Amino acid sequence: MSARTAITATAVVAAVAGTVLMPLSAYAAPATGGAPALRIELGAPVPSGPLTRGGATESFDLTVTNPGDKAAPFHPWLLGNLGSPIALKKTDVVFKVDEINAPDTASFIGQQDGGWQGVFHPAGKDASAGFEVPAGGKLKWKVTVGLGKGYPVNSNAFELRAQTLGKELAPGGDASIGFKAAPATGPAAKLSTHFENNGSCDAANDDETRCKQLMLWYRHEGVAFSSDLVTRLTVKFPGDVKNPDTQVRVMVGGKWTDVRADTDGSFLLPPMPKDFDGVSADTFALQVKLGPKTQITRPTLVTLEAGVALDEKKAEYISTTATDFKLAPAKQATTKPEQPKAEAKPTGSTTQVPQPSSTASSSAVTPVTAPAGGNPQASGSLAHTGSDSDTGLYAGLAAVLVALGGAAAWLGARRRGGATRA
Repeated sequence: MSARTAITATAVVAAVAGTVLMPLSAYAAPATGGAPALRIELGAPVPSGPLTRGGATESFDLTVTNPGDKAAPFHPWLLGNLGSPIALKKTDVVFKVDEINAPDTASFIGQQDGGWQGVFHPAGKDASAGFEVPAGGKLKWKVTVGLGKGYPVNSNAFELRAQTLGKELAPGGDASIGFKAAPATGPAAKLSTHFENNGSCDAANDDETRCKQLMLWYRHEGVAFSSDLVTRLTVKFPGDVKNPDTQVRVMVGGKWTDVRADTDGSFLLPPMPKDFDGVSADTFALQVKLGPKTQITRPTLVTLEAGVALDEKKAEYISTTATDFKLAPAKQATTKPEQPKAEAKPTGSTTQVPQPSSTASSSAVTPVTAPAGGNPQASGSLAHTGSDSDTGLYAGLAAVLVALGGAAAWLGARRRGGATRA
């Protein structure tokens, strides 16, 4: 997050009202001119000791000094970091600011991109107003923090970094303070993942390169996670492939479901329950293949990676795994079914139209045999590609439609001719 992203005062006021804090303001350098000179100092927390979830709070002094010879604006901004890949909610941290040697102060909690933010400003004004630190003077506040009952169980620390919403601090003028968080009951939550090769998607066709089927295993130890697990799949190809057209499906409720690719080409799987429904391990059944628009023409080695996070907005992975296999496009049909051939004859001709050759492909669909054992059963291909046994059926329908169109045109011409003669 950058403090240089533009924002209006209206958006900050909205944050005070309880909405999400929008991208923060690029406040100008001090109007008095010259380089920023402010410095922030943080005192030791009182009482000392680790914070407990839902327990007592601790307070520390925040002092900003201005050694310059002109007054300078100050827009304080505290950034929270819990050393965990999960995002903090507003209720996870208690936050309060009281003035000691400063104007009356109001404070609020904001969030952006999964981050926690504590902001304070002059009471009765919006946050864009800021404070004014007199030349050669200082302002001082007491900041109180604590952990909410929902503070993530997989984190044993909380850190606050004191910054400003604009370029108001001298180099090295920011400061930070760390708190220990008492461990949650039971061992910390841990997650391990791995892929298991399940062969081809179609038991009737053992060519794994056309459609690869896998199981993604999750193994959980310790206390339950504080949120469901977010899994993102990435398929990596050789660098010269610009459009691989990868397709992914996942088994949901006993049915294969397409997973839509994000703009970056990755695939977000459905959430995995945080407690695995009371068991220590769970799985996702997956299918991966190439679509009809792929630029790949022969079996190509690819890498499938899975990254698991505790929050989609804060994509820091708590577990990753990868596997390599080959993918190739579906084979194209080498012959086309013969089409009915009819010579144009004058109206009224009794010449019979030739029937389709007995060598034409059958239109019947070949049944798919379910995989042996307990593997998930595919309900069909990921995408229809190339020519297959349905081609003859579609060609026959097309011929019928063409014939019907010709007959309709002939009838129309005959009626117009009859109307003209009348």
